[in-house]
Amino acid sequence: MTSLPKGVYAAAITPRRLGLQDINLGVMWELIDFLSERKVAGIALLGATGEFVHYSNSERMRVMGLAPKRSRVPMIVNVSHSNLDGAVELAGAAEASGAAGVLLAPPYFFRYSPADILAFYYRFRDEADIPIPTLLYNLPQFGNGIPVDVSLQLLREGVVQGIKDSAGSWDDFSALVAARRESEFTLTLGNDGLFTPAVSEGIDGVISGCACAVPELIVALDTAIRGGNTEVAAKLQTRLTEFIAWLDRFPTPVGVREAACLRGMTLGPNSSPASASQKALLDDYRNWFCDWLKDVLPECKLA
Repeated sequence: MTSLPKGVYAAAITPRRLGLQDINLGVMWELIDFLSERKVAGIALLGATGEFVHYSNSERMRVMGLAPKRSRVPMIVNVSHSNLDGAVELAGAAEASGAAGVLLAPPYFFRYSPADILAFYYRFRDEADIPIPTLLYNLPQFGNGIPVDVSLQLLREGVVQGIKDSAGSWDDFSALVAARRESEFTLTLGNDGLFTPAVSEGIDGVISGCACAVPELIVALDTAIRGGNTEVAAKLQTRLTEFIAWLDRFPTPVGVREAACLRGMTLGPNSSPASASQKALLDDYRNWFCDWLKDVLPECKLA
């Protein structure tokens, strides 16, 4: 089984058609081109930033059947679903499409015990039987989290080949870093707030929602940290912190979508209408982002 390329993966927003539950394929191709041109190592499709829960399996498979062929960089596809059969169906489609790997969270909405989560991944391995890497997708903010001991058991037994940890707990992430020194698996960060300390530990990569809007910043920060350019890394980390502070004021992934639209993507409406107060805040954010970006892009070239 081949390993995934290392580096920055952009977690892609999913463009929506106005008034429909359909994905806008034309704009998706534009977004894939935009990200590929900005030297990301890969693209993660239909994850939390891509709001996968809004789309049917048929719609998700329609996109994943074409997107890896369009992309000039490797593509990881999220195949998480509310039940095992749905995840297995999506995994087969992802592998057939040419995806480099899949992300898989535990079944969402209903609560499951650690033993239930273990059973789910064992069954997925046996029934999906795909020859590309499967990465655990730990996203407790929006569903069932994967306890560290469960993750480590699955990783050490080879049930999965890696993990994208988006939980935001440095203690838990440190346990994964320590375990990786003893056994081989792909360790990726999914929480931009821990970017600098995590990359400094020599992890394999990051799957970044921020990179969908400002791939230049995330790629430059990754380059500066790995190259030991501490002065530039500190400056770029400050810029990332500023951006995240704004994103945290909106529901996920409203801020990323709005920023990507300001970069020229026609991504369609947010999934839920904004309140009057949020509309005013979004106006302030758009003005801030445009001014901020003018300063940030030249700084990225210093890495």
